[in-house]
Amino acid sequence: MHGSKHMGRDTAVFLNRVEDTASDHGCMLGRHSLDVNRSDGKNNSRTAATVRRLKMYNTRPKRNAKGKILSHEFQSKELPNTRIQPDRRWFGNTRVVNQKELEFFREELQSRMSSNYNVILKEKKLPVSLLKDHAKQARAHLLDTEPFENAFGPKTKRKRPKLLAVDYESLLKKADGSQDAFEQKHGASTSAEAGEADGFRDLVRHTMFEKGQSKRIWGELYKVIDSSDVVVQVLDARDPQGTRCHHLERHLKEHCSHKHMILLLNKCDLVPAWATKGWLRALSKEYPTLAFHASVNKSFGKGSLLSVLRQFARLKSDKQAISVGFIGYPNVGKSSVINTLRTKNVCKVAPIPGETKVWQYITLTKRIYLIDCPGVVYQNSDSETDIVLKGVVRVTNLEDAAEHIGEVLKRVKKEHLERAYKIKDWEDENDFLVQLCQSTGKLLKGGEPDLTTCAKMILHDWQRGRIPFFVPPPKQEADDSSDEPTVHGIDKDAVADNNQADAALKAIANVMLFQQQKSVPVKTDLFSDNELTGDATNQVPDSDMVGEDGACDDDDDDDEIEGSSSDEA
Repeated sequence: MHGSKHMGRDTAVFLNRVEDTASDHGCMLGRHSLDVNRSDGKNNSRTAATVRRLKMYNTRPKRNAKGKILSHEFQSKELPNTRIQPDRRWFGNTRVVNQKELEFFREELQSRMSSNYNVILKEKKLPVSLLKDHAKQARAHLLDTEPFENAFGPKTKRKRPKLLAVDYESLLKKADGSQDAFEQKHGASTSAEAGEADGFRDLVRHTMFEKGQSKRIWGELYKVIDSSDVVVQVLDARDPQGTRCHHLERHLKEHCSHKHMILLLNKCDLVPAWATKGWLRALSKEYPTLAFHASVNKSFGKGSLLSVLRQFARLKSDKQAISVGFIGYPNVGKSSVINTLRTKNVCKVAPIPGETKVWQYITLTKRIYLIDCPGVVYQNSDSETDIVLKGVVRVTNLEDAAEHIGEVLKRVKKEHLERAYKIKDWEDENDFLVQLCQSTGKLLKGGEPDLTTCAKMILHDWQRGRIPFFVPPPKQEADDSSDEPTVHGIDKDAVADNNQADAALKAIANVMLFQQQKSVPVKTDLFSDNELTGDATNQVPDSDMVGEDGACDDDDDDDEIEGSSSDEA
């Protein structure tokens, strides 16, 4: 305690001497390191907050020998000799806007922010409460039900509150009428459900098919969304639309419009290059979309993703750091993407869903933090087979895995199954499993085939990408062109910020265009030559295809990760 007091007194004496010396010699304190209002430069060792803290040490009260305070700053009883500038503006309105200007600004804001490539700068200065149309509440027309004179005053006729039914018989009639109306309204849907193939409906499904839908998982998801400035939705390149959560996208547009979203097509090595580029063009019309292959040693798209995150950090220049949250379906590779960006195993990964239990923060750079999130499944109309094939359920927990093999045989080409399992012909899924059990030796006592074990083996191969499968992208028209990213400021003082943000958005667009023209790594042993190159002419224009000679790997960039001292513009 005594040491800190002496240090504070010495610092105060030093500050007084420096200020006296500067005033005696006529020095400009604007260039001195002890001036709060000095120009911000890279060579200044002290920030304005540090200077204020050091000057605060000089504000100790003066005491007498008994410890009584004689004088202290801001405790004088004498009134200061201050004057207010005589100006008309003190007595008038400062910021005034009429309803027409508000309506025009509201329409302009709504039209420009309909595109996800537009960015609003200095959102804190925008009167968001005035620019948003509040939902009009339904007005209760009480006077139409009963006039005011009949309810209050000398002419009142109401003796008791109005009830739905006066006696038991009227209540019973009203209940029967509402029941008949309900049956007429919902009778068509009930008859349609009863007319299914076998006449039965599965009203209750096993709890394993509801994984990723618990309140705890959704709580973890909303924690990540609330803490993130940029949300990266990781999709499976084999089925991007099937692993996409439109509910979260609508939530971000309605309630978190200030947050940015990126779509990341992971596992692009399991899909032909023309399919990856087709999905990039289709999804880039809605959100910035990048292709990615997660691998600590040999990755694809790492440099592009880091460049895009750096540009978003430039857009959020008013913040000391930004947080990037990774969300998506289970087993799409969110933790693997984070490990690839850090070039080390910082998140626990496994080829099974549900490995990540809680969210966790990972430091990427001094200005960029990554947030890992558990896989979340939005409740939709997917069947149990669709849930299994999307990788939501662990195959080892399935009681009857053979039920889902029929859909696998429908989605995968016959030639791929012949090459993978050496089975040339089969009648149905049961015959296929029997032949596979005989060829692999999966037999029970008495020579009976172990169908469940072989079915789980096929589902394991499906989830881990050993069986070739992908959903082809939608066909693109020749005149389709995505919106160019633009940036809109709010006042004339934001010209420099506009230029900086415009440059950042153009850099993001260049990264996306460059990746669409790059050579995407593909496991060539999964597909035939016709699937790798033949269908590309039907989906992707020739001008956008780049051969192997023009390919360049963006993972050779010298990325400055945690612990670096380089500038993070």
